[in-house]
Amino acid sequence: MYDLIVRRAKLVDGSLTDIAIQNGKFAAIGTLDESITASRTLDLQGKYWVSAGWIDAHVHCYPKSPIYHDEADLIGVATGVTTVIDAGSTGADDVEDLYQLTRQAKTNVYAFLNISRTGIVTQNELADMAQIDKLCVHQAIKKNPQFIVGLKARMSSSVVGENGLKPLLRAKEMQKENNQLPLMVHIGNNPPNLDDIADVLDAGDIVTHCYNGKPNRILTPEGQLRDAIKRALDRGVLLDVGHGSASFSFDVARTAIKQGILPHTISSDIYCRNRINGPVRSLAHVMSKFFICGMTLEQIIACVTLNAAKALKLSAKGQLEVGYDADLTIFETRQQPQVFVDSDNVSVEGESCLVPLVAVVAGEAVLTDEGKANHVITL
Repeated sequence: MYDLIVRRAKLVDGSLTDIAIQNGKFAAIGTLDESITASRTLDLQGKYWVSAGWIDAHVHCYPKSPIYHDEADLIGVATGVTTVIDAGSTGADDVEDLYQLTRQAKTNVYAFLNISRTGIVTQNELADMAQIDKLCVHQAIKKNPQFIVGLKARMSSSVVGENGLKPLLRAKEMQKENNQLPLMVHIGNNPPNLDDIADVLDAGDIVTHCYNGKPNRILTPEGQLRDAIKRALDRGVLLDVGHGSASFSFDVARTAIKQGILPHTISSDIYCRNRINGPVRSLAHVMSKFFICGMTLEQIIACVTLNAAKALKLSAKGQLEVGYDADLTIFETRQQPQVFVDSDNVSVEGESCLVPLVAVVAGEAVLTDEGKANHVITL
């Protein structure tokens, strides 16, 4: 007897499958005989989509942050997201507190460690190089190796002040000294110039806010991919959406995607204010915007499952495979006109939206807010 069997689940390629879960892991995937039983069975009757659990690679969920804060489960399982990665809210001084505060969450929570020991307590945390302490970073990673998945450096003028590229160069040194952890680099207003940032990055490094509409963006004024970004992509640098309140432009995204410049990961950069007031709302809401930008359902889901797990080196997540963590997102697609708004307050009408109904984390099923409201699935 299994702990949970999800029967007749519709995969993003349109096929149906059964999924059996035991002890928090996928135990069997495929057509299971009806005689096989479980403590709980959820029959989706081929009506609802299922994927590996959605991973949001860029959130802010440190409740004590004075600027960007939220509760992990409000942006996690309540919205169909099974794993969130706090993107630099805390540095070495407070990352242990973030770890302790999120242990009771149903959502899986990990963190990118801000290279500033203070984290984001002000908007200019990298303006003082004395705050970028290699020893403190190393000690924090050593203490929390299963929690800290990478480093975060915010490389825009309001953050680095007069320091230019210096914080990023220091971050690259730290990365090499700490097992080549993934490095997420925030891009925004210059200086430093994006070309200079891109030329420093290596395979596996992540550029977040990749479709921002600011002058220091990945496209030239003529709408072509900047040469430095092309070189970076050729080296294996990854593009992350990181929508946020000020970092996603429909025009930039559609222009880039039309040229084949797709995101490797779709993330929200969500926190309480842009969750409640928009334009982010939820990861599902952000994902839905990419139908408008020309991506398929399979491409969108890959960005929050397989691609995200690989980028973050979460080796047991992101795939529906026997032995992997039993994280699932059950959702539907609705065909109905809806207006979506980007970070530049540009409104675009879309026809499709993703609606998460159930989040399954390590085999435990939780109705999302939409799932509770719709009453279409009973747990």
